[in-house]
Amino acid sequence: MIEEDWNAEIGDEALLPSLQKVNLLEKPNDPCSVFSRSADSFGTDEFVDTQHQSVSSFGRGRNFAAKGFQDRDGEDAITQNRGFKGFGQGFQERNAVDGASTQNRGFKGFHGGFGQGFQEGNGEDAIMQNRGFKGFGQGFQEENAVDGASTQNRWFKGFGGGFGQGFQDRDGEDAITQNRGFKGFGQGTKGGQRSTLQSRTPGSREGGALTDSAGPKVTYVPPPPPEDEQAIFARYQTGMNFDKYDENIVEVSGLDPPAALMSFADTNMCHTLTVNIAKAGYSKPTPVQKYSIPIILAGRDLMACAQTGSGKTAAFLVPVVAQMMKDGVAASSFKEQQEPECIITAPTRELINQIFLEARKFVYGTCIRPVVIYGGTQTDYSIRQVKQGCNILCATPGRLLDIIERGKIGLHNVKYLVLDEADRMLDMGFGADMKKLVSFPDMPQKDKRQTLMFSATFPEEVQRLAGEFLKADFLFVVVGHVGGACSDVQQNILQVSQYFKRDKLIEILHSIGNERTLVFVDTKKKADFIACFLCQENIPATSIHGDREQREREIALRDFRSGKCPVLVATSVAARGLDIERVQHVINFDLPSTIEEYVHRIGRTGRCGNTGKAVGFFDNNSDGHLAQPLIKVLSDAQQEVPLWLTEVAFEAEGGRLPVNTQKNYRGRGQVTTGEVKTECPAREIESWD
Repeated sequence: MIEEDWNAEIGDEALLPSLQKVNLLEKPNDPCSVFSRSADSFGTDEFVDTQHQSVSSFGRGRNFAAKGFQDRDGEDAITQNRGFKGFGQGFQERNAVDGASTQNRGFKGFHGGFGQGFQEGNGEDAIMQNRGFKGFGQGFQEENAVDGASTQNRWFKGFGGGFGQGFQDRDGEDAITQNRGFKGFGQGTKGGQRSTLQSRTPGSREGGALTDSAGPKVTYVPPPPPEDEQAIFARYQTGMNFDKYDENIVEVSGLDPPAALMSFADTNMCHTLTVNIAKAGYSKPTPVQKYSIPIILAGRDLMACAQTGSGKTAAFLVPVVAQMMKDGVAASSFKEQQEPECIITAPTRELINQIFLEARKFVYGTCIRPVVIYGGTQTDYSIRQVKQGCNILCATPGRLLDIIERGKIGLHNVKYLVLDEADRMLDMGFGADMKKLVSFPDMPQKDKRQTLMFSATFPEEVQRLAGEFLKADFLFVVVGHVGGACSDVQQNILQVSQYFKRDKLIEILHSIGNERTLVFVDTKKKADFIACFLCQENIPATSIHGDREQREREIALRDFRSGKCPVLVATSVAARGLDIERVQHVINFDLPSTIEEYVHRIGRTGRCGNTGKAVGFFDNNSDGHLAQPLIKVLSDAQQEVPLWLTEVAFEAEGGRLPVNTQKNYRGRGQVTTGEVKTECPAREIESWD
């Protein structure tokens, strides 16, 4: 599985068509510029849970109709409406036979502005099998009448007028089989792709360097990060409960673990790194840092599990940079193939970029050069960044493998391999990619490199899997409970059926005012629908998910961080690792399928000693399987367990009382719990073969 698939959250499809405005530069002072008022005649679930194909990403410099969006098809439009049926003044349907008939799959060609007065104009053909927008834009033309419109072609074959930059498709199987709408609008893009089977396929790489498809290139180049010292060392303010981290029980599994670090000054780090640590605001190490840093400095492989927001990124960056400085790493010069000493990989673009920004703090004023590469950006741009010199490479798996296969990265100098969110990197999502990475001929074998794995959750099966990447004498650090939630997050689980979730969401958001809130939903199209719905209710909101172009994802995060849009509606692409200051609330509009994902989601608040609140909407019909593990997570975090949840768990277990669901801690040798040592059974290791 490639990196783009994870970013697209497997299982759901394109963006929702009720998006009507582009959250870009047309109205910079409009807090609702992402979504205009619309879609008030649709119910969330009826609208979202059908085959509603839609818009996935929007270009720059055009606004959609701001007023008067109405649906006129009733139940037919709800059940089979594949996109907007037409809006704007001067809407004209042209291809009466070839276009509108035979399952009208996209724009067939029409003129006119976007204006007011959304209208339906296609009759039965549009109602039954309309796969895309039926009309808007100036100069839109259908070009591929045969190859394009036939074979259930669901996407635009040609349009003009300047719909922004960077036309691209990134739905993989969705685009191949049922590509339902816009996948991204290009400026002056015309219908050059004549087959629906030539959209991006699972075997292709992002960025336009496609191995088995002819999809359009990605042209987006992210803005360079700020270079002034103040911006580089911008920090997350610690909260009043920061000192409580020291109360967590720490267990270290393995033979002869080094002593814990009590102060950053206790290490033999170079002066420059010590100064950078202080500038970055690290006054004293957190528990995961106390135990992880000396283990890494000692050259041992490590698997570490600690609560969200407890400082895991610095726990691996500080010792890696310290060792590189101690070993006298030379500045890498411009050359075609770079040979980094450290590779750090993480599952999402936003997280890997965040790690890169942290790395810049610790290497400031040194010769070490970190580089970040990820999907959704121009491949040539990534290559240029790497060529300029690379000691620490931060990368998402898909782009990393692509750059290696192009011969731009050599692996024989790799001394440190870091997997952040390691459970996600080793499960079905990225397991094959990670196995491929360590199988490259020039990648040092595990006994010749240092492998480090960090996450807030480590299911037992992933613990066994991790052993194949680690040396036999690796150490396992557990802060608190394995997979436990942060106790600084006040959790509240509410019984809310699907049909009342929107009302409950509005009630909660009105009660908390403009406090920064993350709302998690289960599909990409629902993320856009809920964001649009909230804007309609005068609650400024934006959305982030895998179908949005990278530029749009970055704009959404920027608007959320700045407070322009205090509500961010997201899929699980934003569940892991994102460190956004002053997020006071997390609302699980849809609970996730696994308890590990729930722990990561609510960990977006209550970070670094700050407190936060998390609310989950529990629907008995869809969430019964989570009742028992939720009870465990709530209990371990000293949260109140609702009586009704216990009853649901009792029924889900067939009349048996809920049992302790905590994963058995699998260790080897001695476990250090403060000053007490006990014995643990041997860890079971399963071979890849």
